[in-house]
Amino acid sequence: MNNDEVMEKNLMLGFEFSLYVLQHPEFAQQIPSNSRVVLLPGDDPELARINREIAERAAQFDDEPNRPVVFVSFDRLLPARSRLDHPRLLNPPFAVSSQVS
Repeated sequence: MNNDEVMEKNLMLGFEFSLYVLQHPEFAQQIPSNSRVVLLPGDDPELARINREIAERAAQFDDEPNRPVVFVSFDRLLPARSRLDHPRLLNPPFAVSSQVS
């Protein structure tokens, strides 16, 4: 896995984690403030290994030497689903209420 793939996957996981803690504040309350959160996906052992390695290296250069590190493991991401409400196709796209003959 190259660096771009690692970054792309971690951006997606970070976004999903942010949504999760917004929806589950009781989970977020268990995370010490100013801690480093390391995500460990169960369905991607290579990314989990890489994230552990990144966390170890980051600790060596952290400006806060005793920063808490929290490892969050999870089984997998569930399939994404749309939140669109009753989408409609418009043809041509600019026609909202009239039909073109």
